[in-house]
Amino acid sequence: MAKTANKGVVGNIKLSGYDALFKASGSENAAEHIIEASLGDLHDFNDHPFRVVDDEKMEETVESIRQYGVLVPGIARPRKGGGYEIIAGHRRKHASGLAGKETMPIVVRNYSDDEATIIMVDSNIQREDILPSEKARAYRMKYEALKHQGKKAGGRTIEEMGEESGESAKTVQRYIWLSRLSDELLAMVDMKKLGFMQGLDISFLDSEAQKWVSDLLEENSISITTSQSAKLKEYGKNDELTSAMVNMILSEEKPKERKVTIKADKINQYFEGDYSNEDIEKIILDLLEKWKGERTVR
Repeated sequence: MAKTANKGVVGNIKLSGYDALFKASGSENAAEHIIEASLGDLHDFNDHPFRVVDDEKMEETVESIRQYGVLVPGIARPRKGGGYEIIAGHRRKHASGLAGKETMPIVVRNYSDDEATIIMVDSNIQREDILPSEKARAYRMKYEALKHQGKKAGGRTIEEMGEESGESAKTVQRYIWLSRLSDELLAMVDMKKLGFMQGLDISFLDSEAQKWVSDLLEENSISITTSQSAKLKEYGKNDELTSAMVNMILSEEKPKERKVTIKADKINQYFEGDYSNEDIEKIILDLLEKWKGERTVR
């Protein structure tokens, strides 16, 4: 059950960070008010892509709420089934429960689905601990919401999505493509069992082909090189990929990586003055190329 928040407390809270989000939504006539909502009345955002985990940061948040309460209200909208749907504040709600609180201050506003999605993504996307799967799903959700808005989106594109989040348009596009991976393959990217670029190639395969790949990776605990993922993508693009071909490509023997380490004191005796590491590397490679050419002549 919700009750009006104490004005003496909430009135001192600065909401300037949210003002920009409200203006970006375009809902100038939407009703807005701040309430102290029962935690039981607060429901997760539909298909919320971000984790709420009990880590060290959560412990710090719990302790802060235990001492001072929730200093910055969450954002929510009325829910058709009753209560409110959280747009921003999932971690604060969880921490409030752990801190023994029964209520939490929230800003309530009647956002549309697309407006709520954009605000939900923008309020979370710049966190430092986001997994690749979370960022991929979040960017995809925002992109779809902007497409639905049409002209209301103000001509915002993937380039502008990148500018808003501090990433290049190419990076944003890659994450949107990555979101096409199955849940199993996305989990492998999160756990670094599947490289980002390899996952990107595999995201161009249909769901059946992705299932072949994930099953093979799970059964054999093998890794995929960029060369192998590129082959999968190419055969998939030409509708030539079969389960047997996936098995053959991923069973190819990988070239052994050769590493040579030369101690700094041995290198430095040949380079006096201000040589950068890049200069030294280039000189060594040039000498090796010359040596290779002389061997070929012989």
